[in-house]
Amino acid sequence: MKISTKGRYGLTIMIELAKKYGDRPISLRSIAKANNLSEHYLEQLVTPLRNAGLVKSIRGAYGGYVLAEHPTKITAGDILRVLEGPLTPVEELEEEEPAKRELWIRIRDAVEEVLDSTTLEDLAKYSDGDEGAYMFYI
Repeated sequence: MKISTKGRYGLTIMIELAKKYGDRPISLRSIAKANNLSEHYLEQLVTPLRNAGLVKSIRGAYGGYVLAEHPTKITAGDILRVLEGPLTPVEELEEEEPAKRELWIRIRDAVEEVLDSTTLEDLAKYSDGDEGAYMFYI
């Protein structure tokens, strides 16, 4: 399974919004500038996130985007499913040999467990130097 730039940049948008949760709306321009990303590309990614109810857009001079829910209620899995689609390591599982099909299912379930148990709050609070920082295991 490979996460594309859609998923990676979409997570970046959401982590930045989580870091500022409860503050004023954040513009995609500021997120793009802070992370050295294309603002135009981020605009394309935020539309499905908004349509899925994960972010809200605020109009006006001080407008931008905010999370639609508290960062503890949105998981990495929620975001990646919107941007990447189903989280399956192999297509057409039914046509595989039973032993291989079971392996693919176990891999899928392990990946889903990690993504569904990792909240935006976990990602926003992550720090490389922290003792006891959140660890990601697959």
